[in-house]
Amino acid sequence: MHEISMCYSALELIEQQARQHGARKVTGVWLEIGALSCIEESALRFCFESVCQQTLAQGCELHISVRAAIAWCWDCSTAVDVIRHGAGCPQCGSYNLRIEQGDSLQLKQLATE
Repeated sequence: MHEISMCYSALELIEQQARQHGARKVTGVWLEIGALSCIEESALRFCFESVCQQTLAQGCELHISVRAAIAWCWDCSTAVDVIRHGAGCPQCGSYNLRIEQGDSLQLKQLATE
């Protein structure tokens, strides 16, 4: 379960940004997870709530969106969206793909008081 370590890393960035902008409390957090990140949303929510206890982000609303991964198909020379591991190129059906993005967790936005 790597979600807990990702949540601790995200919380560190959240608190840093909140303090840098003089916030007393974080009320909302928007995270984007890549479709190939192997992050389970329910585990992420549970871990996030746990790591936020007694921090500026305690009780904040967590918004999660999933972004398709982008891969390069070596056979048809096209950048394509990929939504799961093991998927072939939607253009030509090839499995000769190089993942370029979509396997990460990103902090997109914060709401603070």
